[in-house]
Amino acid sequence: MTEITRLFDFPYYQLEKHNLDSALVTKYNGKWTPISTKEYVEKANMISRALLRLGVNKNDKIAIISTTNRTEWNIMDIGVLQVGAQNVPIYPTISDEDYEYVLNHSGSTYCFVSDKEVLEKVNKVKANTQIKAVYSFDNIEGCKHYSELFELGKDDSNQQEVQARKDDVKPEDLATIIYTSGTTGKPKGVMLSHDNITSNALDASHRLPNLGQETRVLSFLPICHIFERVLIYIYQYAGTTVYFAEGIDKIGDNAKEIKPNLMSVVPRLLEKVFDKIMAKAEDLSGIKKTLFHWAVNLGEQWEPYGKNGAWYEFKLKIANKLIFSKWRAALGGELTTIVSGSAPLQTRLSKIFSAAGMQVMQGYGLTETSPVVSVEMYANKHFRLGTVGKPIKGVEVKIAEDGEILIKGRNVMMGYFKDPEKTSSVMTDNYFHTGDKGEVDADGFLKITGRKKEMFKTSGGKYVIPTLLENELKQSRFIEQVMVLGEGEKMPAALIQPNFEFIQDWIDRKQKSTGKSGEEIANSQEIKDRIQREVDTCNKKFGKWEQIKRFELTPDVWSIDGGHLTPTMKMKRKIIKDIYQDLYDKIYRC
Repeated sequence: MTEITRLFDFPYYQLEKHNLDSALVTKYNGKWTPISTKEYVEKANMISRALLRLGVNKNDKIAIISTTNRTEWNIMDIGVLQVGAQNVPIYPTISDEDYEYVLNHSGSTYCFVSDKEVLEKVNKVKANTQIKAVYSFDNIEGCKHYSELFELGKDDSNQQEVQARKDDVKPEDLATIIYTSGTTGKPKGVMLSHDNITSNALDASHRLPNLGQETRVLSFLPICHIFERVLIYIYQYAGTTVYFAEGIDKIGDNAKEIKPNLMSVVPRLLEKVFDKIMAKAEDLSGIKKTLFHWAVNLGEQWEPYGKNGAWYEFKLKIANKLIFSKWRAALGGELTTIVSGSAPLQTRLSKIFSAAGMQVMQGYGLTETSPVVSVEMYANKHFRLGTVGKPIKGVEVKIAEDGEILIKGRNVMMGYFKDPEKTSSVMTDNYFHTGDKGEVDADGFLKITGRKKEMFKTSGGKYVIPTLLENELKQSRFIEQVMVLGEGEKMPAALIQPNFEFIQDWIDRKQKSTGKSGEEIANSQEIKDRIQREVDTCNKKFGKWEQIKRFELTPDVWSIDGGHLTPTMKMKRKIIKDIYQDLYDKIYRC
């Protein structure tokens, strides 16, 4: 039996144990097109043979940039790794400047892109890099198509050389360099070995519900991020069919078509799904509207393991039949598990979705930890609201004296590429300093309390943890994004990006005369007064020194393309402050 010690062992293990007819499924020209495990392995070997004929050596770097997750990405991943080279996945949405930096810093020699938009970005900087050739997954005029490698690798006379390269790859060898965009400065190249990722995937797999050949997974979080990538390896290990969504905007449609049982999300997506559900409820009237809000209120009271008693569970069954079943139907009707990661999830949403029969499993990890540190599991009482579960096998969590979370285990990275000084700055006696603050309760559950660097002190000497205020405020449907400020200032304040879509619907329903452009909404006193009520409600839950005394609304949407957010939807705090320096000055200098 194949022993999984290197990343390319996963598809071979699947071939031995499961041999799926539909291992990976991507939609082309309106049709879901599967490839079998056997075809997956054969195509990866053709890629490997072609790469050898192109002169790719051990430890060469191959960049892969894809706008969406797709079968081709996975074939390339295995094909590259088998020859002892490294896969350098790159976020498609980063700037041209960052494209050039990552390609140069990694020393990538070949680049594979998904589509014309990505190709145009690469072509702008290609002359300033070491890239020898660019291949595309889509058919694009003037660009080599990646199927040319299948032709080049069709002749299997050098398969023995591929096998020799595979045999030469050790578990401790570098497998991939993942560039984390970070919230400040240049991207850092996180070096992860085969053992870092395989051990993490295998140990984390025990926290997922039973997966098998009948399980359908919908994948849409960027596979260039280690969170989704490790899940894909886990699905391969479990013999689960993976469907790749056409894009974030197509999740609802794709879910209705394939009826997934499981999918992974970032909290912002669940927030948006919930906001849309609540917006639709405003169109209801009479008994339907009453029942809807009764069900949501019931969901907000949900507790795991039947803690609310038999009467509550009876009412919940009614709510599920009348209301929550429609929510599930909008996502295919068979979704039972949602894995959430990358950022803190509101406890309220965890309760509501779990009450609706879509159990939310919140996890915690970082790129530097391959990534899983801990994750919830409903079985065996491994679930506790407000936490990110218990650490998985093989991962040791220690809380430093200042509250910082420290991690030790086989999953901790090899280091930052070409930056030993930065590496040593985050390591102490094999413990990785996460930069996050947290606590472990008496039962071993880990709770994240904030970012060490984001906590600030006001001029009055009081400490404020902005993420606690931000997560509370984002529960308001009027607020899309919020950043709490106040370091060195006399009071905490906030920059708020209104939820323009919801507010415009609210304006229409109320038949207000307020203008509908982003600028008009941000400057509307009526909107500011309404959001002030949301801020006042939030403030009641915090000490006087923490409460937000002033805020300003931003006129535009905070986005990845606009530079406000990282590709994993984290705020770039310094950049946001710089963009809205005029609003900051208005708060503190006027």
